[in-house]
Amino acid sequence: MSATIKPNEPNDTSKNRDPEFFEPQPTPSSQLPDPLETVERLALVSCEILAGTRSIEQIGRWVSEEVYRMLAERAIAARRSRGAESTRVRPLIKVASTRVSTPRDGVVEGVSLVTIGPRTRAVCIRLEGFDRRWRASALALI
Repeated sequence: MSATIKPNEPNDTSKNRDPEFFEPQPTPSSQLPDPLETVERLALVSCEILAGTRSIEQIGRWVSEEVYRMLAERAIAARRSRGAESTRVRPLIKVASTRVSTPRDGVVEGVSLVTIGPRTRAVCIRLEGFDRRWRASALALI
């Protein structure tokens, strides 16, 4: 026995045909992991990418397309400025401290102080919760 659906009768799969259903879905903070760890990890990884010790591809799923493009451009420029110094000692990179704030549900803004050799830099990150994970929508290295 097969079920028939009348043309004007709503069905359960009609919501799946909406194009917005397939776009990233916002996630409330209560369903997301601790943002402090994510901010610290993204700050460390982004500094390692710019220092040339990590591949840009490793951060792709954790950042927006705009952030990925910006990091890729800066990594290329940094590599060019370093030149062919392949014997150069790579700097020790560590996260010294991190602070986060929550301007609204599902959004976190954080800043990490990162030591890169003898220098200290600030990495500012805005995280937004989509599809049950944090994703960086903005990143600035100061």
